[in-house]
Amino acid sequence: MTFPTAPRLIVYYDGGCAVCSREIGFYQRLRGADQLDWVDAARCEPGALGVDLPRAAALARLHVRATNGRLLSGARAFAALWSALPATRLLGRIASRPGVVHVLEWGYLGFLKMRRLWRGPDRCRLPDY
Repeated sequence: MTFPTAPRLIVYYDGGCAVCSREIGFYQRLRGADQLDWVDAARCEPGALGVDLPRAAALARLHVRATNGRLLSGARAFAALWSALPATRLLGRIASRPGVVHVLEWGYLGFLKMRRLWRGPDRCRLPDY
């Protein structure tokens, strides 16, 4: 007899960006990371992103698909990712709070703008926004 598996959190990241890959690599080494699905948006088949996540959007910022199917991005995606990993669970709970997630989103937007300034062969390929 087989039992249906519970939906897993899906993390969409830009594996073509050295900064993004290093950060995701850190999370992938944490305990519990094997319970998440990791999708490299730079190299996956288009269907792996789902109909509601264009590749350009997936490459522009972190996205997470929650176990209920809801697509989260930016600070909310980080909060969901952190909440799913035992080592960062407390950080995820704090980051999920309404006032905190808004401040984190503001900081994340600043980081994304700074990321555009980086040069080199591993530079992130970001669309304009």
